[in-house]
Amino acid sequence: MTRATAEQIAGLPKVALHEHLDGGVRPDTVAQIAAEIGHELPAPAETLGAWFAEASSSGSLERYLETFEHTVAVMQRPQDLRRVAREAVEDLSADGVVYAELRWAPEQHQQAGLSLTEAVEAVQEGIDEGVAAVRAAGGTMVVGQLLTAMRHASRGLEIAEIVVAYRDRGVFGFDIAGAEDGFPPILHLEAFEYLRRENAHFTIHAGEAFGLPSIWQAVQRCGADRLGHGVRIVDDIDVSGYRPRLGRLAAYIRDRRIPLELCPSSNVQTGAAASIADHPIALLAELGFRVTVNSDNRLMSQTSIGRELTLLSDAFGYSVGDLRWFTVNAMKSAFLPFDERLQLIDEVIKPGYGA
Repeated sequence: MTRATAEQIAGLPKVALHEHLDGGVRPDTVAQIAAEIGHELPAPAETLGAWFAEASSSGSLERYLETFEHTVAVMQRPQDLRRVAREAVEDLSADGVVYAELRWAPEQHQQAGLSLTEAVEAVQEGIDEGVAAVRAAGGTMVVGQLLTAMRHASRGLEIAEIVVAYRDRGVFGFDIAGAEDGFPPILHLEAFEYLRRENAHFTIHAGEAFGLPSIWQAVQRCGADRLGHGVRIVDDIDVSGYRPRLGRLAAYIRDRRIPLELCPSSNVQTGAAASIADHPIALLAELGFRVTVNSDNRLMSQTSIGRELTLLSDAFGYSVGDLRWFTVNAMKSAFLPFDERLQLIDEVIKPGYGA
C-alpha cells in the first residue's frame, strides 16, 4: 500500500485521547500572560517554544515534567484558564481533530484563589467557546475534560468526586499523572474504587518511565479503562524467537482490548523509546493491540496529532488505511457514550478517510 503523505494526513479527521491542556499552551500566550502576572520565563518570547522543546528532550521524565512550572504558572486566573482552553480547541481543530479529551490537574491551578470547581468551570467555558466557534465555521468538534490528580499528592478522591459531579457538564473522566517512580497507582486506590462504584471512566498514566509493575497495578488493582502511554508493555513481549511471544500481562491487555494511549515523540523525549523508528508502536500494532496515536504535550514536543501520524508514516510506511485504523481505535476508546462514538466514526471519520 502507498505511504500516506503529509499533505494527505493534514486533511484527515483525527482523535486526541492523550492531550495535556497545560502541555499545549501557545508560546505567545505563555509570554503574554507571564508579562501580565510578573512570572519570570527562562527564555524570551521569540525563542520560548524552542526552549520548551530542548528542555523536554533530556531523556528524563522528571526533567520533562519540570517545564510545566511555566505553563501552570500562567493558568491560575479564570480568564487565563478560559483563554488556554479556547485556544487549545482552536489549535486542535486546525490540525483536523474532531474529538479531543483535554486532561489537566485542577489542584495545580489554585494559586490565585480559585476553588477546584471554579477552575473546572473556567476551563469548561473556554472549551465551550472554542467548540462553538468551530461549529459556527462549519466544523465538527467534540471536546471533554479529563480531571487529573497528581500522583505524588493525596487529593485523588476529592478530584474523583468532582469528576462524578460534573460528568454531565463537560467532564468525561479521571486520570492520575506525574512522576511514576515511587508513586504507584495503588496510592489512589480509594479514588479508583469510588469511580468504579459510580460507573465513571478513568485512564491511568502507567508504563511510561516505570515498567510492568505500574501497568499491572493500573489494570489489575485499579481497573483502568485505558493506559496513558503503556509503552513499556513491550517489556512483556519476547521477540528473540521466530515469532513474538506475549507474556501473561501483555496477552491479558491485548485480549481485553485495553487501549494504549501511545505518544511517540514524547516517549522519545523522555527516554521510553530511542527514536521514532525504534518505537514499539509498530510491533504493538502488528500484534493487534488497541493502539492509539497521541501528541501528549504539543508545546513540549513541538508537535500535533498530524505530525505524529506523519512521523509514523515516514518511519513505518503507513498508508491512509493504517492511519484510519489508529483513528478508529481511538474513537472506539473515547470516554463518550457508545452511540455518539459510533456516529462520529460513521459520519465523520470513515468518510474523511474515504472508506
